[in-house]
Amino acid sequence: MNNSINILVAEDDSDISRLLCSIIRKSGYVPQPAFSGTEALLYLEQRQWSMVLLDLMLPGMTGEELLKWIRVRGGVPVIIISAKGEQRTKVSALRGGADDFITKPFDIEEVSARIDSHLRRYAQIAPPAVPSVLQHKGLVLDHDSKTVTAEGAEVVLTAREYEIVALFLSAPKKVFTKANLYESVWDEPYHGDDNTVNVHMSNLRSKLAKAAPGSEFIETVWGMGYRLKP
Repeated sequence: MNNSINILVAEDDSDISRLLCSIIRKSGYVPQPAFSGTEALLYLEQRQWSMVLLDLMLPGMTGEELLKWIRVRGGVPVIIISAKGEQRTKVSALRGGADDFITKPFDIEEVSARIDSHLRRYAQIAPPAVPSVLQHKGLVLDHDSKTVTAEGAEVVLTAREYEIVALFLSAPKKVFTKANLYESVWDEPYHGDDNTVNVHMSNLRSKLAKAAPGSEFIETVWGMGYRLKP
């Protein structure tokens, strides 16, 4: 049974990564090291994980950004293991969706115990089923048929536009920055490429407006990003 418990270890320090993987293997679980935020994101997209051990200071994509990405998509337990031990950092990470925070240098037995504890707790709380249909007001996305409708009219979208709509509908009240959108949909670190996001958002809003004249589904939150219109 333990062989099915796969734990992603996002840690760029090779010595610490090997130590964490060793702790995981000794507990009978299966570790998968990732040495950058970008590499960790690739693994996260490929499969479901039983847990993520996450360093905050990662190259390519920070631990904070990865945590946001994980929390938009599901309830896998995340334990932060970081040298950034300031109280405000811990509070920010926990409020951002982390289940636990362990400061480096850490005690091996404590890490092992906390992994076991969170896996037990998570197993007792069945994660909610991912709905095949997401809806906010008149905007509906059907994952099974891969279709999007606006006030009942089907909207023909590109793959990127479809992913943007799915992201918005996964968290209807959330304001998504351009960095959030780019890193979630394009699966690449964001380097300030506003034009790519702007063009896709403009095309998407144009298609929605054409399908449902008089209805506005996405609004701009100036200085912050975009969200579904309340």
